Amino acid sequence: MLAGSSRWTSWFSSRIPSSSRSYAISVQPPKPLPGKRMPRVFRDKKAFQYAWYMRLLESNNTAPLLIIHHNEFTAQRLQKLRMDIVTASQRATKPSLASPVPVTPTPEPTLTVVRTSIFGAALRDVPGINIEEVEKMIDGQSGGFAVLSLGTFNPLQLDAVLRAMDRSVPPRPPKTEAEIKAELEAKNADPAQPGRRMKRQRQIHIPELKLMGALIEGRVFLPDNVKQVSKLPTLDTLRAQIVGLLSAPATQLAAVLSAASGGTLARTLEGLKKGLEETEQGSGAPPAP
Repeated sequence: MLAGSSRWTSWFSSRIPSSSRSYAISVQPPKPLPGKRMPRVFRDKKAFQYAWYMRLLESNNTAPLLIIHHNEFTAQRLQKLRMDIVTASQRATKPSLASPVPVTPTPEPTLTVVRTSIFGAALRDVPGINIEEVEKMIDGQSGGFAVLSLGTFNPLQLDAVLRAMDRSVPPRPPKTEAEIKAELEAKNADPAQPGRRMKRQRQIHIPELKLMGALIEGRVFLPDNVKQVSKLPTLDTLRAQIVGLLSAPATQLAAVLSAASGGTLARTLEGLKKGLEETEQGSGAPPAP
């Protein structure tokens, strides 16, 4: 009885059309409908998701958020992507034993699959966000979306995560005209044995991952700009460069005084005197007595 029930359940589930809806993220204000309250108030599960997305979006001032479009991902494949991202982040932010100061541990990145309708409403309500730039980033793309939070702004971590995503899910090459034509012919072809239903084949899922943009410190960055941000020097490197620039004049002055100390002081002054005399002679002024 159980075996027959399981076969019936599997057969019936294969007949049910997919109920997953793939919409684009909309940030435009909703249209007022008769009998509907404005602004819209979410309840129960939707209210929890809206609050969760708002906390995630408001954290972009300290933690960059990558907006990612994904397609044909299974649960196992999505878990592998998460592990690849975390591993790459840990390698990029691994503290060095030679560092003279203690290194603050970097939070691990988190990948969150979002519901487009609720996420669009939360994205629209983020204070100070540029709606036009957000629409340009989304570009009317429909399907599954996810948000990757890095926890802190670290260009090394951002660059490592971007390269890890490219390795884990290589970009899918565009289909050629011949491939598209062959797929259409196979789809519209008559069965090999007329009158018999064609044998169903297991669908092969080829995951697809695309970086749509990022939210960093309240600004919207497109994919090319995100890659440029990932090439920036780290905060420690910038501090070292500033200290070097500030200490350069003092270092040069100390080197001159050190060279002019002792017996070289007279030679240094004599060379300065000759230089001034040559300058005056070149300008036509009489030499000093």
